[in-house]
Amino acid sequence: MASSSLKSKILTSLQSGGQVSAKQFAARFGTTVSTISARVSELRSEGYSIYNNTHKDTKGRMTKMYRIGKPTRAVVAAGYAALGAS
Repeated sequence: MASSSLKSKILTSLQSGGQVSAKQFAARFGTTVSTISARVSELRSEGYSIYNNTHKDTKGRMTKMYRIGKPTRAVVAAGYAALGAS
């Protein structure tokens, strides 16, 4: 699968409001967890706010889940400060 196609599928899935683990994405799209992580990293570098939050399931196991979100004003301000913008 082309990386742009995979990125599009990941982004569409996250924009639908869901939370998905890298392992679930990998199974869904027939690829590896490391490939999913690389595509998510690319999406982040393109400006998408993709968070990787830890969740505990009903059996007490910890899982990292991706979700798309809206950064706080403080995060945006810190980004501009890091870029040297005034």
